[in-house]
Amino acid sequence: MKLISKQLALAAAALGTTVLAGCASLNAGPSAQADLKPTLGNAANGWARFEQRDGKVLVTAEVRGLKPNAEHGFHVHEKGDCSAPDATSAGGHFNPGVKPHAHYSEGASHAGDMPNLKADANGVAKFSYTSQTLSAASGVGNSVVGRAVVVHRDPDDYKTQPAGNSGPRIACGVIAAN
Repeated sequence: MKLISKQLALAAAALGTTVLAGCASLNAGPSAQADLKPTLGNAANGWARFEQRDGKVLVTAEVRGLKPNAEHGFHVHEKGDCSAPDATSAGGHFNPGVKPHAHYSEGASHAGDMPNLKADANGVAKFSYTSQTLSAASGVGNSVVGRAVVVHRDPDDYKTQPAGNSGPRIACGVIAAN
């Protein structure tokens, strides 16, 4: 009897795991990521991930080496090139719709406009944001793949053109498909 009970328990556990895995994969789509490296003279570093889910993109990130208790502009930039010491090689904000720089929640804003990073007392920012303007799929006009994600020294004011007066670039990472 104990053997049958154990077999039933194992079968139920296996079935539950299969059902949960199946549900998770229903919403799964393309994904991409970037390793953020500091620009010359800076210490900020970390990672950013872009995951396609139900027609939107979940952007998650963790950045360290930031000014404690400060906000920092955080954007997708047009070129996947972080080779310049100050990351200016990444170009301007990703803007396939040719819209003005604005608050990310406004319809008329750059696709690459996102909320500011908020560093804690240890200079670490953990970030999660769902974008309706970006894609993690390769080969589409609003794709982040092959672009760069950039951390700025100062907060984005969401109004100054063309980039929100967010100051120099302190970290940059090229976004690659997973």
